Amino acid sequence: MKTRFKPKYNIRKGDQVVVIAGDDKDLTKPRLVKEVLVEAGKVIVEGVNIITKHTKPSAQNTQGGIVKTEAPIQISNVMLWDGKQGSKVKRQKNNGKSVRISKKSGEEIK
Repeated sequence: MKTRFKPKYNIRKGDQVVVIAGDDKDLTKPRLVKEVLVEAGKVIVEGVNIITKHTKPSAQNTQGGIVKTEAPIQISNVMLWDGKQGSKVKRQKNNGKSVRISKKSGEEIK
């Protein structure tokens, strides 16, 4: 994603999210965000988009074999979990700090 300004996303590392599109779609099961790839516009979510890699034996991995890892998915395919359900997010200034607020419940997301 080549843009002039760095994009701002409402999803951060360690947040609970719901997958709203794709093979792993589940609107009731929150999952943990492991990493946010800002430049690519993608996130790595625990237990979602698992790929298998065939590796040769090396010094670090003497066995080799098949390794399963999580691959990134588009950030637009996940929605922030506010504690009860998936929700859109708005930002608000609170004592000079920007906080994320759930649009459905109106509560602050920590």
